[in-house]
Amino acid sequence: MSKGSGVSRSECGERSSTELGRKLQRIRPWVQTAFLGVWLAPLSRWVGGIPSCVFHCYSCPLASFACPVGVAANYAALFPALFEIPYLLLGVLVLAGIAVGSLACGWACPFGFLQDLLGKVTAWKIALPGWAGHLRYVVLVGLVLLLPMVLGARGIPYERQVISICRLCPAGALEAGLPYSIQSLVAGEGWLMSWFKTAILVAFLVGAMVVYRPWCRLFCPLGGWLAIFNRWSLFHLRFEARACVECNLCRSRCPVGVHVDQAVNVPGCIRCLECTTCGAIRPALALPRGPALERVPEDRRP
Repeated sequence: MSKGSGVSRSECGERSSTELGRKLQRIRPWVQTAFLGVWLAPLSRWVGGIPSCVFHCYSCPLASFACPVGVAANYAALFPALFEIPYLLLGVLVLAGIAVGSLACGWACPFGFLQDLLGKVTAWKIALPGWAGHLRYVVLVGLVLLLPMVLGARGIPYERQVISICRLCPAGALEAGLPYSIQSLVAGEGWLMSWFKTAILVAFLVGAMVVYRPWCRLFCPLGGWLAIFNRWSLFHLRFEARACVECNLCRSRCPVGVHVDQAVNVPGCIRCLECTTCGAIRPALALPRGPALERVPEDRRP
């Protein structure tokens, strides 16, 4: 029974207004699978130079679009010797952010989908503090922008930089290092991937089983960028105060621990839309009505 509401969580789950949330839960894995087919379609001959809006290693044998994080780091390493602004990259990322924000993370990102699948291995999960999401911006500013710029200014091209986001990336280890290493083993030439990158891959696989989407929530610079737009994106979540019965269902359904009963469209949300099972949280596609960061009045909070 929720505090002071007189309505149980089970009664809230039976409301007709939650039907949309149930449908979204059912179709989300299929949408993620469909997008997986897009990112793994070997179309690099035609679209290889176009950056995508999801986290996906370009070195993967089946990769189609370019990785936006790798493209940004490569451009940063050219400064100041060759000052070029990646207009196409900025256009793709700004357009994706304005249009859907973190919805690309929750519904279209192949690396996020993999973590969702790994997370089903164990039901027990380690909770992360809310401030941990700020590490994504440390990675974005430090590893993706500043470090390549500093080393590039010293005459070290990006591909020769010992420390870089691409060398530390678990997606590169999984999607490129692993298949090429297996191919090398089959050919009798030994394990190709370095033991350091192999350790990163093992740590990621284990971590994704005991922490929900650890890369997305702790380190992903692309997810951090898209999350900035959550408060202003055309696609957003809307809190309907009149529909709230204080059952806490929206909070309990959120896998990343966002208190959506207190504030929606926050940067920590990956927009998996699990919270829409509660009829008080609904997806909307329009300019946000009033403040995009809607807050529940103090007297309505559980």
